[in-house]
This record gives sequence, C-alpha cells and structure tokens, in this order.
Amino acid sequence: MNSTSSPSLSPVHVFNVQIYYEDTDFSGVVYHPNFLKYFERAREHVIGAKVLNTLWQQQQLGFAVYRTDMICHEGVEFADIIEVRTQFYFESKFRTVWQQSIWRQNATKAAVTATIEMVCMNQKRQLAPMPAQLIERLSVGMV
Repeated sequence: MNSTSSPSLSPVHVFNVQIYYEDTDFSGVVYHPNFLKYFERAREHVIGAKVLNTLWQQQQLGFAVYRTDMICHEGVEFADIIEVRTQFYFESKFRTVWQQSIWRQNATKAAVTATIEMVCMNQKRQLAPMPAQLIERLSVGMV
C-alpha cells in the first residue's frame, strides 16, 4: 500500500478481444458500455477466475466497482481485434486502482482509456480488507 510516494504499478497485462457484430451499434462501431465489459474480463484474467471464485466461496469476499472514469478517444469497429492493457496498484487494503486502455492493431495511441477503482466487500456488502495472500499474489513483479 502507498503513502505519499507515487504508487507502484503492476506490470502491463495484455488481454486480446475479438469484436463481434453483437458488440456494435447500427454503424458497426462498438457500443460504449461494452468497453466496460472488456475491461472487466481483463481484470478477471489478471486476478484469475479460480481465485475470485475461491475468494467468494471460502471467505465470502468479492470486488465491486467504486468509481469509473472512461474516455473514448476513437471508435473500435466490428471485426477488430483489440488489445486491453491493464496495470493496477493498491490504494489501500480495501481498494485497488486499475489503469486500463484499449488499443487497435497498429495504433499509435489508445482508442479508450479508463481508471477504475475497485473495493473489496464481504457478503453483507460492507468494505472488507483484501486477504494478505491475495495482495501478495498480485504484488509479484510490481515496480
């Protein structure tokens, strides 16, 4: 966790997504809420579906989005294969901050960028500290 110094970011995690027709609006451009789905899938791959399931089943802990700031710089279209790039840091023992971006092939800048804050909660929807083992597992390779 961080004090007044800048946060230690995780390594960049990359997750590829094929854009299907169902992801788009009438013009063939991705419907903006779908970007949040792609970001969610990428975060799930960073943490691991099995880890998330075990966390819920054994400790009744899960994650919820607390805050999202997303900017759509340019469109993503049907048949594109995009790269979701993800980095995160621990804001506290309750919160992680995810820096995520979507890149089209051969792009020089991100098509979509987002900062997503996640909080750890128990089954009663109360803030709960992340287990030390999870923090340790996710901290591997952080700068």
